[in-house]
This record gives sequence, C-alpha cells and structure tokens, in this order.
Amino acid sequence: MAKTPDESGRPMHPASAISAHVVLIALSATFLVPLIWLITSSLKTEAQILKFPPEWIPNPITIENYPKGLTFIPFWRYLLNTSTICAAAVLGTIISCSLVAYGLARLRWPGRNLLFYIIIGTMMLPFQVTMVPVFVMFARIGLVDTLWPLIIPHFFGNAFYIFLMRQFFLTIPMELTEAARIDGCTEWDIYRRIILPLSKPVLAAVGLFAFMASWNDYMGPLIYLADEHKYTLSLGLASFSSQYGSYPGMLMAVTTVITVPIIVIFFLAQRTFIQGITLTGIKG
Repeated sequence: MAKTPDESGRPMHPASAISAHVVLIALSATFLVPLIWLITSSLKTEAQILKFPPEWIPNPITIENYPKGLTFIPFWRYLLNTSTICAAAVLGTIISCSLVAYGLARLRWPGRNLLFYIIIGTMMLPFQVTMVPVFVMFARIGLVDTLWPLIIPHFFGNAFYIFLMRQFFLTIPMELTEAARIDGCTEWDIYRRIILPLSKPVLAAVGLFAFMASWNDYMGPLIYLADEHKYTLSLGLASFSSQYGSYPGMLMAVTTVITVPIIVIFFLAQRTFIQGITLTGIKG
C-alpha cells in the first residue's frame, strides 16, 4: 500500500493516515450535529420538536413550517436589506483593502512598514472601544436608522483583510510590475491589469469573509436600526425569536433558510478560498 505524504512532504504510514481520517470524520460529524438537528427540526411538527426523548427523523415529514415562517415575518424585505448591505460590503472591502495593500506591498516609499505596523496594531482594538464614538459620528450626520452606517465603513479598509492582501501581493514577482513600468503602464494600470487578475484567490477569500461577516452581523443592525422595515435577517430573526419563540418549527425553518446561502457559497468557492488563505503567509 502506498504511503500518503504529510504536510512536510514525507510519506505517512497507512495506519497513521487512516487514524487521521477517522479523527477528522469524527470531528466533522460532531460539528454537523447542530446543523442536522436544525434541518430535521424544520421538517417536524411542533409536537415532534418538543417531544422527549427527541426523535432525529421526522415522522411524518412536513414542509409547512417554511411557507408559514417566510410569510409570518417580512422575510423578503429583510433579505433585500441584508443583500444590499452584503453586496456593498464585498465591493467596498475589495476596493479599499486592495488599494491599501497594493501601496504597502508594491510601492516603495518612506514609512511604508511603519504604517503597516500601525494598521496591524488597530486589530487589537475591540469593537466595543470604537462602538460609541462611531455611533456618535453617524448620529451627528443624521445617518442613524439607515443602512449607511452598515455600508460606509467597508469603504475605508479593514486591517485583517489588508494584511491578507498585502501578503498575497508580495508573492507576485516584482519583475512583472517593473516590466509593465518599462512599457509605460501607470500604477493604476498595473494594479488593475496585472495585480488584480493574478489575485483572484485572495480576492475570493476576502470577499467571502466580508460577505459572511455582513450576513451574520447582529450587533451593527441592533445599534443603528430602529425601523423594522430596515431590519436585516439576523436582527429580524432575533426579534422573531424573542416575540414568537412559541413557534419553534417556523423559527427552525427560517434559520435554515438563512444558513443555507453561507454553506452553498462556501462550497462553491472552497478551492479558491483555501488557496487564497494558504498563499497569504509565504512572504513577510
């Protein structure tokens, strides 16, 4: 039997490989238990959900919780608000962070490394420290109870995403940009025609991170939104849970619908996402 190579490239003994796969499968099954319970509960009647001891397999299977749950709350309105925020977040994050990362990785200027360290240092500031000053700023310009406070910050960069992009940009040979400069390309042309097309893995990874953060964000909408028609899915679901927790079937169904897009997008972009993460630490 051929030996499987490990991360260092050395061949791994078949018994070790089997043991590693068994452990990984067991851990995967453990993490899948809540998701399986969520999906199966959404297909049960309320009596089945509250039954003890619990039953994993719905009998009979019902899909009534889905149409009831999606019409009991203004789900489609919440979905539109969330999709708008997510689309703007992905666009703003990719544009702002890639521009900053390009300047830190591909251009030589005094103080470049110092500024990079300062940007990384801001990652140590928790959200609770900046929450009140940022809220006061948006309140003074009259943007509270709108979607703008959840969109605008994404166009001013994020330290973690800038770090990921900078590390990836450093892996692109400098000879490519130097040859482009000799041919008369401007920095904007180099950034747009050379760097971005070669950086699809990290762009996909950062875009997926930004999408997931905005899709699952609860604290931001809770702070800035008061009008129920402007609620996002996470805030709407929390409101539904607190007011109508006696409808567990509908709650499970709506939660399943909200969870599925994240899972689908991750699996569709899994290869590019993993490549973007693994290649960001090659150079420092």
